[in-house]
Amino acid sequence: MIRARVEEKLKIDVGRVFNNLGLTTTEAITLFYKQIKLHNGLPFSVKIPNKTTKKVFDETDKKKNLLKSKNSKELFANLEI
Repeated sequence: MIRARVEEKLKIDVGRVFNNLGLTTTEAITLFYKQIKLHNGLPFSVKIPNKTTKKVFDETDKKKNLLKSKNSKELFANLEI
């Protein structure tokens, strides 16, 4: 048995995602644990952002320096890829 305190809104929002995936919370937690066991660690990267990344996060949170494109073709052209 696992007991955890989770912010109510987060619990509801994540519960909706689980529901859309056809998972119960118990199944999702079990899946997460199995992935941790399989990877011998977290199944995703957890890093503290460097100064440049932090600056970009702060700017985009404030809706600054955003690149807007009408479609994927324009996006790739704007990114020069």
